[in-house]
Amino acid sequence: MSKNHSARLFLRPTALALALGLAAAGNVYAQSNASGVVFGRVSADQGTTVHLQNVDTGLSRDINVDAEGRYRASSLPVGRYNISVMRDGATVSTRENVSVQIGSGTDVSFVTDAASAANAATLEGIQVTGTALPTIDVSSVDSRTVLTAEQLQKLPIARDVTSAALLAPGAVGGDSRYGNVASFGGASAAENQYYVNGYAVTNALTGLGLISLPYDAIDQQQIFTGGYGAEYGRSTGGVVNMITKRGGNTWKAGGQVIYTPEALRDDPRNIYLTNGQLYQDRTKNKSWSTEYSAYISGPLVKDKLFLYATGDFIRTEGFTRGSTAAATDTNYTTKTNRYLAKIDWNISDNHLLELTGFSDKTTEQNDIYAYSYATGNRGAYRGSLYNKNYGTAGATPGGDVYIGKYTGYLTDDLTVNALYGHSSTKHQQTVNSVGGECPLITGSFNENGRTIFPPNCYLQGQLLAPGAEDKTHGWRLDVEYRVGDHDLRAGLDNQTLESFSGNSYEGPDSGRANGGAYYWTYGNAPASGTINGYPDVLFPAGTTRYVQRVYYYAASNVKTVQEAQFIEDHWQVNDRWLAYIGLRNEQFKNVNGAGDVYVKQRHQLAPRLGLTWDVFGDSSLKVYGNAGRYHLAIPSNVAIRAASGSYFLRQFGTFDSIDPVTGMPVGFVPNGREYASNGHDGTNPDPRTIAAKGMDAYYQDEYILGFDKQLGSDWVVGAKATLRKLKSSIDDFCDSRPFENWGARNGVDMSNATISGCYLFNPGKSNTFQVDMDGNGNFRDVTLTKGDFTNNGIGFPDLKRKYYALNLYAEKQFDEKWYAKFDYVFSRSYGNSEGMLKSDIGQRDPSVTQDWDAPEIMVGSNGPLPNDRTHQFKAYGFYQMTPEWLLSANMVVASGRPVNCIGLAPGDPIQYGASYFYCDGKLSPRGSRGRLPWTQQLNVGAEWRPAFADHKLGFNVDVFNVFSQQRETSVIEVGENAAGVPVATYKRANSYTQPRYFRFSVRYDL
Repeated sequence: MSKNHSARLFLRPTALALALGLAAAGNVYAQSNASGVVFGRVSADQGTTVHLQNVDTGLSRDINVDAEGRYRASSLPVGRYNISVMRDGATVSTRENVSVQIGSGTDVSFVTDAASAANAATLEGIQVTGTALPTIDVSSVDSRTVLTAEQLQKLPIARDVTSAALLAPGAVGGDSRYGNVASFGGASAAENQYYVNGYAVTNALTGLGLISLPYDAIDQQQIFTGGYGAEYGRSTGGVVNMITKRGGNTWKAGGQVIYTPEALRDDPRNIYLTNGQLYQDRTKNKSWSTEYSAYISGPLVKDKLFLYATGDFIRTEGFTRGSTAAATDTNYTTKTNRYLAKIDWNISDNHLLELTGFSDKTTEQNDIYAYSYATGNRGAYRGSLYNKNYGTAGATPGGDVYIGKYTGYLTDDLTVNALYGHSSTKHQQTVNSVGGECPLITGSFNENGRTIFPPNCYLQGQLLAPGAEDKTHGWRLDVEYRVGDHDLRAGLDNQTLESFSGNSYEGPDSGRANGGAYYWTYGNAPASGTINGYPDVLFPAGTTRYVQRVYYYAASNVKTVQEAQFIEDHWQVNDRWLAYIGLRNEQFKNVNGAGDVYVKQRHQLAPRLGLTWDVFGDSSLKVYGNAGRYHLAIPSNVAIRAASGSYFLRQFGTFDSIDPVTGMPVGFVPNGREYASNGHDGTNPDPRTIAAKGMDAYYQDEYILGFDKQLGSDWVVGAKATLRKLKSSIDDFCDSRPFENWGARNGVDMSNATISGCYLFNPGKSNTFQVDMDGNGNFRDVTLTKGDFTNNGIGFPDLKRKYYALNLYAEKQFDEKWYAKFDYVFSRSYGNSEGMLKSDIGQRDPSVTQDWDAPEIMVGSNGPLPNDRTHQFKAYGFYQMTPEWLLSANMVVASGRPVNCIGLAPGDPIQYGASYFYCDGKLSPRGSRGRLPWTQQLNVGAEWRPAFADHKLGFNVDVFNVFSQQRETSVIEVGENAAGVPVATYKRANSYTQPRYFRFSVRYDL
């Protein structure tokens, strides 16, 4: 056999796989969050130096082979590499176009028969090309999904980060009231972290969503669903890590036009109340959109300086008809402009500098008209609403981001990475009503057998505070050093988040010092004429309806400082066993609107342990396990209400009639005094009275055990079991009785003590608070036990959020013909707390939900949690039928979300109205009202790249939700009003799966 012939033609695949697989022994190393690693073995008769060269940029490195035949190249920019083994300056063997993926180790070895097995084909002197390398990464102990730019372009998914992340096993869409967000591993949607080129771009205020980037700028998107190393923190859900494309030595350019027509959208389902009454006509709620994108990349200086630049320009126009509770017609126009530019400077082969800047800006103009459901006619123009960088629940914050990164290969064994980033986001929300100042109107009442929704002229209701802005800045420094069988890595990771934010309500000025408006909520009065918890409210006999006047205002500057240090060791114990040992130390500091530190958490230690076993020594079967602890900081938004002065005041009353335009009550007569909900009476709290002293951070423990098995040369199958336990949560309680119980137990007079309305604490544990005992600033420590939180035999339960899952998967590697991946996940997410959010009612206050406000509200709270989907099956892939035709598909089948009935507990013991796991006066435990239906969605796509255009011109059509199945994905779970009367809105759909639509595109790449 000629030594110069290709191994692909003459070597038996089994022998080649064996020879390459043996190289995994002793060559496993750490990877950073923005680069990859190549490692392997070289037999003594092959060579002493390994030469790596980036195919696109020319970046090259020469790595010496150690005495045991091992080599390693760390912190490599992702991309394609040619890797050669050298002897005396001459190339002996080469692997071409080796793909280096983000955060992954790629085994590229050169081992001959003498160094491997007696029955392996001899590789000595053979020029090896192609990428026939082991597909199982025996260097990793985590659980990840990596999507390449090629896959993102070919698969029929929406062009956004969340849609791509939802391809990962165990990922589910969050509640629609939180926008386009995802939940990973049973955690709430506010517990994820998002990175671009190593810098965190997660929503600075609430943790919901991210600052996005042009979709085509993504080179690789990595989704961690568990087991990630000590370099990552501040997440108890998932980590989504994106690396952008970069320029190379060849100038490239291209662009595309994407069109989603309104005419080919199916009609959305109408929404009805449980009594059959139409709630919302959605048949015309459709839109069309056009997206233009373009890119250019190439060398500014060959082999040295490179540019990549791209932009997305998206325009969407549509129509929305509101519900009978807010009957309006709205024509809207949304414009999203995203830009990215990246400069890569190979100062030398040992020193690299990257500069990235990108922008994400969205504006929305809404023109709003009145609409009459009675006549079916559009009414007069009511005004306009303008939003900038303020989508649903703030989950699409937008902004400008700048990132600089340095990589230094100081020696073969010593690598340094340094990064600095900054972001700035300005939000705006304004209304211009032709009807003047119109208040928010909510609620309904029954009259003559019909549900009456009062009229209104408000345009938005709750408004963002003027001048809202988020800013972040942060830096990290990582040092990696290889010594013997250990690959050591240590680093610092700091980020500061600053925001000015808050809310008030639309309407006439209330006349209060801080401004803002009242809003009004209607309901049916109970036959007794009394409202539990409001002793001075007594409605006159025969009163059948009431109205509440509510004043709410909260806005302030807040800040969160997050610091961390980590160290980790990838230890190659022997030829087949790798141990991972890591430790992360987190520090969190939260600052309120007055500039005072109200929570300071230090020494939050997070150990991470992992083990992989290369069973046969040939990378064909990997068994792995890991255990770790993961912390999360209190989000900045907590300080706006819980740690800064805010108002939330309620007052009941009767009325004579309702204004036919504004919906305001005419002849409002207050009945009883004004009550401050949770103590929000505008007082700026003393920082010592905001949170428990020495409070533990929010953290979760996780355990994973799994295996990966290669079948043949193309297939990998595997299974993974995951267990997650939330060990410590942070929320607020708003109950003075525990302090009274403590005083009685200790013989201390608490009658003159100043008790705050709400305190942040660790639910289900003993907590120590600082209490002003006489109102004169004389504080003492008060330690409340679980017994102190108990009244009338009702106490707080132990915190519980558990998630367990079994993931079975099979993946077919792309063989120039087809690629496919299949995932099935059986999982359960259950307990008494979702975590940072409360999707049961769509509450948007991470870490200050109404859960844990008092023990009574937690009665019946244990059960399947909102992000529980017992069964999930996902399949996606593509088929290159001919060089001209590509077919693709993406299918998701999942069981439905659990359903609750939330209502009024007997006696309304904490005066929270319809907020308990009670309905009809009986306990209604979490999840006891069944489940929403299964959802099945199939997306398909086709691409034609004609030969006459040298396959550079592409025509695409994608069909989403082919069978147009529209199933409920969330419903109203409040079954009663504040008086305990059943409401017709119970189980009304909040959201359905999106109906069928088509997307067309034309793309040309020069």
